[in-house]
Amino acid sequence: MVSNRSLLTAKFEDGQLELAAGGSWTAAHANELESLVDGVAEDASRARSVSIDMHGVREFDTFGAWLLERLTRQWSAAGRAASIVGLPEHDRTLLKEMSGVNRSSSAPPASEYGLLVALAAIGRGAAGIGRDLLGFANMFGAIGVAAVRVLTRPRDFRFTSAVHQLDRVCWQAVPIILLITFLIGGIIAQQGIFHFRKFGAELYAVDLVGILILREIGVLIVAIMVAGRSGSSYTAELGSMMMREEIDALRTMGFDPVEVLILPRVLVLIVALPALTFIGCMAALYGGGLVAFLYAGMSPEIYISRLEEAISLTHFKVGMIKAPFMGLVIGVVACTEGLLVKGSAESLGLQTTASVVKSIFLVIVLDGLFAIFFASIGM
Repeated sequence: MVSNRSLLTAKFEDGQLELAAGGSWTAAHANELESLVDGVAEDASRARSVSIDMHGVREFDTFGAWLLERLTRQWSAAGRAASIVGLPEHDRTLLKEMSGVNRSSSAPPASEYGLLVALAAIGRGAAGIGRDLLGFANMFGAIGVAAVRVLTRPRDFRFTSAVHQLDRVCWQAVPIILLITFLIGGIIAQQGIFHFRKFGAELYAVDLVGILILREIGVLIVAIMVAGRSGSSYTAELGSMMMREEIDALRTMGFDPVEVLILPRVLVLIVALPALTFIGCMAALYGGGLVAFLYAGMSPEIYISRLEEAISLTHFKVGMIKAPFMGLVIGVVACTEGLLVKGSAESLGLQTTASVVKSIFLVIVLDGLFAIFFASIGM
């Protein structure tokens, strides 16, 4: 039987299979060589011994060496004597290298104890938290230095940028803040009336709405909305600037990116969050009053009268004091995550998501710390 004399010739006599190789045994002829080898497989299965004469081979690369090694392994595993003759010394060196490949199966990965895996995860998490806190502290310090520098040279402050950011963060956010807080106030009032009605005390739902909205829920809902809306926008903007190397260009031109880009944004959040909190609280109280009128038949006069008895200026001050601190936290986190963006869209998405999650988490933690503080001083 003859198969493509330029590459491989097969001759079978008296249980002896003699193969004569020629031409180019390289990856460029991989398909032809594979088909020729498959073609002699039937004769090889009936042969007692197999020999391959490589005198006619002009070119020989790693593919050819591995194909030859694979054949000899198959024949040796089947109990047939296999011999290779006529292979030059430098090609024999390559074939020898191939003989050590894939001789043993890779060892399975060492199993780790569940406790060690858990401790390693806790350690990595703690290290990550430490890096985040260090980054936030660094950004907070840079903002403080930039603020002091602007106070000494007020003309350096980017007033136009601050006004633009105030329009985006505060004025354009008013509709969604009004809608969300209005609905939240109505839901709290409906649930309060529904449960207090069992005891004939629907009037106390007004106390629930007034105190809860002014002290906790109003500022918390507004802060979460701002973190998701404006904080993510800050991170995406700064991240895009990092990807396009615009921030590096600012440094090259002698400008401080913190003073030019970050300080106006953070100051706007500190100013905007109290204003949005006030608007949101008023909308929530109005929503609670509307639900009280429609759901419980409580007149506006009774609602307002009970609200005046239930709440005090202290409740309002507690909520408003929290607002600028929450705005500062959102701004610092958003800008820090924005500057951590690398040169890919995936990195931008990951840091934007991390910005929102971390901002909301820290806002809730800060609210809890303020609750403990105000309780300790009797507010």
